[in-house]
Amino acid sequence: MTSVSRRGKLRPLSSALDELLGTLAPPGVVSASSATVGGVFARWDDAVGPQVAAHARPVRLAEGRLVVEVDEPGWATQLRYLEADLLERLRAVAGPGVAGLDFRVKRS
Repeated sequence: MTSVSRRGKLRPLSSALDELLGTLAPPGVVSASSATVGGVFARWDDAVGPQVAAHARPVRLAEGRLVVEVDEPGWATQLRYLEADLLERLRAVAGPGVAGLDFRVKRS
């Protein structure tokens, strides 16, 4: 897919999204690429498996830290133990843009 740049030339849509994401980040903060964001959020279920996906969802990716919201405190504890494995799986689908995970319990 392509988009039209400011100069009227066609360029890949992913390039335009990367530029847009870069403009939204505060100065000095490196934003995630569209491929990383898309990989994490679109392929979450594939990366973590259906059992984890039923209890945990990604909510924000900033400065390489992915915030994951879980439905119960026990899941936060369990996923902390699995963090290295989850990071490896996420990097396989989204690239190296995820440096770490933060877990929080969803408020009712």
